Amino acid sequence: MSFITASSKNDNFALLEKMSEHEQVVFCNDPSTNLQAIIAIHSTKLGPAIGGCRMHPYESFDDALDDALRLSKGMTYKCAAADVDFGGGKSVIIGDPQKDKTPELFRAFGQFVDSLGGRFYTGTDMGTTLDDFVHAMKETNNIAGLPEVYGGGGDSSIPTAEGVLYGLKATSNMLFDHENLSEVTFAIQGLGKVGFKVAERLLDEGATLMVTDINDTSLNAIQERAQTTNGSVTIVDSNDIYAQPADIFVPCAFGGIINDTTLNQFQFKAIAGSANSQLLKDEHGVELAKRGILYAPDYIINSGGLIQVSDELYGANKERVLHKTKEIYNTMINVYQQAELDHISTVVAANQICEKMMANREKRNSFFKWSSSPKWHIRH
Repeated sequence: MSFITASSKNDNFALLEKMSEHEQVVFCNDPSTNLQAIIAIHSTKLGPAIGGCRMHPYESFDDALDDALRLSKGMTYKCAAADVDFGGGKSVIIGDPQKDKTPELFRAFGQFVDSLGGRFYTGTDMGTTLDDFVHAMKETNNIAGLPEVYGGGGDSSIPTAEGVLYGLKATSNMLFDHENLSEVTFAIQGLGKVGFKVAERLLDEGATLMVTDINDTSLNAIQERAQTTNGSVTIVDSNDIYAQPADIFVPCAFGGIINDTTLNQFQFKAIAGSANSQLLKDEHGVELAKRGILYAPDYIINSGGLIQVSDELYGANKERVLHKTKEIYNTMINVYQQAELDHISTVVAANQICEKMMANREKRNSFFKWSSSPKWHIRH
């Protein structure tokens, strides 16, 4: 089954135009395993591309391609902001993760990844699990985000949550000239693997929390945790979280939650959380700035997981990962100050800082690029 079904030259040119910002897009088709996948490499200016692999029953090829292109570009900026020696990539497998997975499919996918010769590293994302990549690992070494038993760094939600906490301290510093989180109120949306850890850390700091989640077990657990700390927890309805009178909104669940509808409900002084793609559209970041709401670009504040996954390729070292994660604080302060100085949104400031870093690094790396013994292969 062929991906390319364009009926005219114009359609083909439109496809190429859609991919014009990307270095390489690979369409993977293996009829024997029913594998249909896309690997998008946005940039290798900072090093080989890295990005997770998601599996989803996309309604069309265009939907799958758009997802891969958008997410891979986002990974380029995320890698730059985290100051890791990797570029942006992403892979998507078209299929239902509940019905269409087989060991053979992931081995076939691993072969496609391996065929890129180290230009792309991947791992779990939405719809895929470590068990899936145990099969892919039989075909390629270019897998990241492994558990400790396989020589990896383990649970990446730990450094992700730690990075969010550093980002919240930076945000508090900008808002109130202090980092005493016991004097700050937080509205947390989502108590998943990252959100729950963030809530725990904030309670340890003595903070006041308003929380919501669809899982009653998580809500009960965080209430019990609060009883052992100086912090406090109030549970609110999911639809009411946007209108809470909290200082900082901490979205740790869905994307697109900053939009035309929610903007008019916000009473927050700042928004800083782990959820991906929090802005429904880029212009919503500009609107936040107009309203005086400080916004922590999500690809910076939630980069602790990326730091661990990329660091793992040099040999897993938890202490080194947590040391690098602390830099999220300084990066956030830099973004906030630059936005204030230039009278621009924090989103624009963050993007400009990353683009400047990529341009400078490209000049520095160009002479040595693709050496015979690249440093990112140390693990192997």
